[in-house]
Amino acid sequence: MACRIIDGKALAQQVRKDVAAEVARLKSEHGRVPGLVVVLVGDDPASGVYVRNKRKASDEVGFSGEVLRLPAETSQAELLQTLDRLNADPSVNGILVQLPLPRQIDDRAVIERIDPLKDVDGFHPENAGLLTIGTPRFVPCTPLGIREILIRSGVETKGARAVVLGRSQIVGKSMALLLLQKGPGGDATVTVCHTATRDTAAIAREADILIAAMGRPEAVRGDWIKPGAVVIDVGIHRRVDGTLCGDVHQPEAVEVASMLSPVPGGVGPMTIAMLLRNTLDAFKITLA
Repeated sequence: MACRIIDGKALAQQVRKDVAAEVARLKSEHGRVPGLVVVLVGDDPASGVYVRNKRKASDEVGFSGEVLRLPAETSQAELLQTLDRLNADPSVNGILVQLPLPRQIDDRAVIERIDPLKDVDGFHPENAGLLTIGTPRFVPCTPLGIREILIRSGVETKGARAVVLGRSQIVGKSMALLLLQKGPGGDATVTVCHTATRDTAAIAREADILIAAMGRPEAVRGDWIKPGAVVIDVGIHRRVDGTLCGDVHQPEAVEVASMLSPVPGGVGPMTIAMLLRNTLDAFKITLA
């Protein structure tokens, strides 16, 4: 059976359409719309592209808000004061600080300063803890987007053997916890592989659902994949010729897998779509 390439752009567009419809409904009922502020410190080119894409998506679904651009020499104290102001602003429902930050700023201190009820990135320790105990509020957008891909693609996770390659807080750990949750997109049996795992390829070959978030270009080869497995590629890398690739060697993977999320056009669009959904949920919390 031919491998089905998952169209992340089309799935993300469905989510964005749903969010836009809900924003319009809430605006008609309450006269307000969700507000999202993205904070960008410095002029990193890649971060600038990400921020523009997030702002454009936010505008398209009817959110209010802005991109707050701060100079690269901004001190940690100045950034924390900015966050205090945004935390206190009732028109701001979601706050996103684009990472990485300049080296004079401690990422952890910044993440912990954001009001956990406005932490639409899902990085605050309070939100991480809620996910861990099985009552998630805001979940990091990439794993949340992967779960949405699995659900909308009709992938049965209940009872499935899932293997997550990578243990980062942003993707790997949160992804494993989501797959363990009860309900749609969960109830899987989960193994997490990391840099100290022995024979990662052998463990990967046992997966019905294989999620690659290793940060190593095209490391997952065809012989890592169980025939018929669903493969989700989280990585994104630029080759020397300027083209993009993921953590999975796509030409080999399509010969073995039943479904594959490509790079680009797979997980990336869903990550932004989940940021919009988290911001909408944050707005609903204030209404409640």
